[in-house]
Amino acid sequence: MAKNINSVSITVLLFVLLVASTEILKSEAQTFCFECGPVTFVGTNADCFNCCKTKYGSPPVVSGIVEGSEKHCHCYC
Repeated sequence: MAKNINSVSITVLLFVLLVASTEILKSEAQTFCFECGPVTFVGTNADCFNCCKTKYGSPPVVSGIVEGSEKHCHCYC
């Protein structure tokens, strides 16, 4: 019984090391970093992204989305 628990523990440890070293579970989440344009942004998401790229550069900006009830252009890094 002890040998089975030992081999399972070693297998789990090796799996965790493999996942950590290859970054298999690395998140692709984007984080809000800037705001662009007027408070009521009347353009599309593409216009928002162009505003973000022009003002802050790409990278760090990877997307721009018009969000919220007041239609703000949010830049994500």
